[in-house]
Amino acid sequence: MTSNVIALDSANVLSTSLECILYGFSVLMFMGTIWALTYKCRMQDINRPISVVAILLFLMSTAHIVVDIFRAEEGLVKYRDTFPGGPAGFFGDITQKSYATKHAICLLQTLLADGVVTYRCFVVWPCVWVIIVPSLLWCGSVVTGVAVNYYIAQASSSTVIFAKPLGQWITAFVVLTITNNLLSSGLLAYRIWVIDRNSSTIRATKSTLMPIIRVLIDAAVLYSATLITTLICFLCSNNGQIVFLDMAVPIMAITFYMVLIRIAIARQTRSPSHLSTAPSGTPSEIEQGKLRVSASLYSKTVSRPTE
Repeated sequence: MTSNVIALDSANVLSTSLECILYGFSVLMFMGTIWALTYKCRMQDINRPISVVAILLFLMSTAHIVVDIFRAEEGLVKYRDTFPGGPAGFFGDITQKSYATKHAICLLQTLLADGVVTYRCFVVWPCVWVIIVPSLLWCGSVVTGVAVNYYIAQASSSTVIFAKPLGQWITAFVVLTITNNLLSSGLLAYRIWVIDRNSSTIRATKSTLMPIIRVLIDAAVLYSATLITTLICFLCSNNGQIVFLDMAVPIMAITFYMVLIRIAIARQTRSPSHLSTAPSGTPSEIEQGKLRVSASLYSKTVSRPTE
């Protein structure tokens, strides 16, 4: 049974409004990300996979908000007086094609964002075994996400999203996503911190990796806090989960963009003179490790550390 804390029509109006605001921020950050990826770079030096991910996140965020606006127009204008139960009945009907579409987009974007974080862990860690758990969590998200969309497709007009088994699959999907995000981001930040700490004794300049660690943590906290709030509302059968779930879509893109932009700033402040050198005059292994970390998150040439 759904909660009366917030009505379905009110929740959808609020969620669409907040999503539009966050989408505006994500558009600006997308433009900054494209600039960061292409500024003073030759075409062959541009990181095409990361560029594709950034574009896909932008397209998915755009598609999601278009569907939400379309649903708002249908529920509040087109079917306001003809749909059984009025606007609240329309927004509560999970058999609507627009409902299944928006959740499919959200699923794909979540899997893409989580997959990128898992891949970053694979690149910066010298041991492949470290990413086994994040990879299994990501695979679990795929399975539960597919199950969620399957049960939505098979639902009847009387099905409530909080009811079993659909509600259980949604809960499992969100829990796996939160766990994977926190674990992968933590492993990534820890690895970068270790490299930065090892280089602190020989570094003559200010660390360029600590700002990256901070923004990684900020991004993970922002994304996880949104999902945790969504999960709490969902477990309480509160329609507020609609608001936070829709907000999570542009937030996923924003957290991805903010990491890339911060790395771009760090790259611009680094010059060849910042490299510490070994007695032979070549860059030290630690500094090379730092460059590999930055490259793994940003640039085209990626080599996994072997230490």
